[in-house]
Amino acid sequence: MRKGIHPEYNVLTVHCACGNSFETRSTVKELRVEICNVCHPFYTGKQKLVDTAGRVEKFRRKYNVSVAAE
Repeated sequence: MRKGIHPEYNVLTVHCACGNSFETRSTVKELRVEICNVCHPFYTGKQKLVDTAGRVEKFRRKYNVSVAAE
């Protein structure tokens, strides 16, 4: 590796919105994330359905899908 052309690779603490924090290494000084492995539905086994602007209800009305059909 050539000297003087690579950025500094430092230890930093990653802070999640859920309150979890952990240390890793990166070229950035600070990192804040919205979802981490502690609160992500894939890793926790909890499925969260986020219905933005009633899209699920709009789909059900459009295609006449009842809740019992699921």
